[in-house]
Amino acid sequence: MTREIRSWLSDMDGVLVHENHALPGAAEFVGALQAAERPFLILTNNSIYTPRDLRARLAATGIDVPEQAIWTSALATAQFLTDQMPGGSAYVIGEAGLTTALYEAGYTLTAARPDFVVLGETRTYSFEAITQAIRLIQGGARFIATNPDVTGPSAEGDLPATGAVAAMISAATGRKPYFVGKPNPMMIRSALNRIDAHSETTVMVGDRMDTDVIAGIEAGLRTYLVLTGSTRATDVERFPFRPTQVLDSVQDLLEMV
Repeated sequence: MTREIRSWLSDMDGVLVHENHALPGAAEFVGALQAAERPFLILTNNSIYTPRDLRARLAATGIDVPEQAIWTSALATAQFLTDQMPGGSAYVIGEAGLTTALYEAGYTLTAARPDFVVLGETRTYSFEAITQAIRLIQGGARFIATNPDVTGPSAEGDLPATGAVAAMISAATGRKPYFVGKPNPMMIRSALNRIDAHSETTVMVGDRMDTDVIAGIEAGLRTYLVLTGSTRATDVERFPFRPTQVLDSVQDLLEMV
């Protein structure tokens, strides 16, 4: 028997918002979750912004969520490192979302013999910072990256993102990073722990087969693919796995909340 859905995880871009506009049914979907007092988290691989920043971005589109309902790859990375080595040190390439998460997790941010090099997303990658990261990894620092996305969007077109810069560092050091964000189910499991939810009664809603859906499947969740983002209906057949259900938008989920 299919168990009752008690908790929800949802991707943000392509599911709830697109280019700073709310997608059909997004505000109503989040409002329904809150009205029903369902535990939920909004997930994003973007490590640039803090939950406070993202809450403000969502509020500007008419979607009202508390900071505590937002789970980023930066927060998941900070949680992972705390579990691995509490009170450790890291050399960080990234912006406020990542540096704040690590600082609040009790990490020391330093270029002096750090335990880890942590690579996240930034609008302006510095060649000097990348060179420093390479030398620290060659010197023994362990290599962590927030997410494997190779490009990110901008008004002018794609920008190189974390995965592309990680590949550059890997080519120079011979060391591959451990990616914490989707499609690693680690991010899903950390989100479940955050809201004290169980995989058998939680669903993952996403717009990408290669990150959201596969991460949800590997974490043991039911998965709902919405067609308001990156994946088209005709794309689904190309993958060797399938979501639980394909829907036009989150509006189709309202009756399930």
